[in-house]
Amino acid sequence: MVESEGRATLTWRKIPDLKSSRNDVVTPLRDGVVVLRLAPGSGTRCNFASVSVAERKFDKEFSPTAAQLLQHPLAMGALVPRDAALFLAGAIAGAAAKSVTAPLDRIKLLMQTHGVRVGQESVKRAIGFIEAMTVIGKEEGIRGYWKGNLPQVIRVIPYSAVQLFAYEIYKKIFKGKDGELSVVGRLAAGAFAGMTSTFITYPLDVLRLRLAVEPGYRTMSEVALGMLREEGFASFYYGLGPSLIGIAPYIAVNFCVFDLLKKSLPEKYQKRTETSLLTAVISSSLATLTCYPLDTVRRQMQLKGTPYKSVLDAISGIVERDGVIGLYRGFVPNALKNLPNSSIRLTTYDIVKRLIAASEKEFQTITEENRNKKKPQ
Repeated sequence: MVESEGRATLTWRKIPDLKSSRNDVVTPLRDGVVVLRLAPGSGTRCNFASVSVAERKFDKEFSPTAAQLLQHPLAMGALVPRDAALFLAGAIAGAAAKSVTAPLDRIKLLMQTHGVRVGQESVKRAIGFIEAMTVIGKEEGIRGYWKGNLPQVIRVIPYSAVQLFAYEIYKKIFKGKDGELSVVGRLAAGAFAGMTSTFITYPLDVLRLRLAVEPGYRTMSEVALGMLREEGFASFYYGLGPSLIGIAPYIAVNFCVFDLLKKSLPEKYQKRTETSLLTAVISSSLATLTCYPLDTVRRQMQLKGTPYKSVLDAISGIVERDGVIGLYRGFVPNALKNLPNSSIRLTTYDIVKRLIAASEKEFQTITEENRNKKKPQ
């Protein structure tokens, strides 16, 4: 029952004179029933033989009427499936966060790729934050700061949904025999969730990059058709290796630190919005500082005509050309982008989970009241 979001019912059946040992066997059955078979032998006496764990469902016979739901609108949230509510919340939060931070993301991409953009002999030196911001404004105007944001918004909807859903699934997979999730388990769950969501949505990420930094393209369809015609389908997965390597530790550190920081605080602080914001900022900062060089590598490997064939080749090439600092080009705008981005996303997710729990509680309260009213006096 650790970290479970659903309600459950535990049923204890006493059977005297049974003893437990290390040879006891736990057998899961259908409908959430778990049977504990106690092996004979020495050990402490146990006063139960089975535990029934089943998700608690609302009684339709006594469910709130339409009039009651209008009087208690919060209870309407319980009618929406939990997964669907979390999916929608993650999609909206992700899209909003990406749109707000799009200018910083565009500046970061320009700084990361400025030295290797193909066919521009004059572009051989590094470009700074202020210079990149000025160049975009002069050449493309205000709209230029949001260039490439549409595919990013389209990408972040399934990306956020898959990542959050996968994280919950992987946490269950990596739980120990005692039902507890260790730090290593959390890191593994975050790493696999990050790689899963990245692999599924990677082509959209490549499209976003091409649209943002390469001249001549106007629409996503034009970029996609040009890539298929000139480079083949494999071009949609250029740089996938460093992307998977980079996202795995980033999401692992980010989610793990966020969860552990929240759990380490007193319960009265865990449910506060400002707590979510602060822990999200800290976890995102640590993850960004640790994993940013791999993000620079994958961006340069995604470009058309990139001279790099492998992660090690790219790292050595970047260091040789720009020094170690080259691996952190665009770090400032990226950090400024990630802090509000991660904060908005994780905080919204926390708030929605609390709203879902509150709506289910309100719905159940009305249901219990209806049941009590219909009981024979």
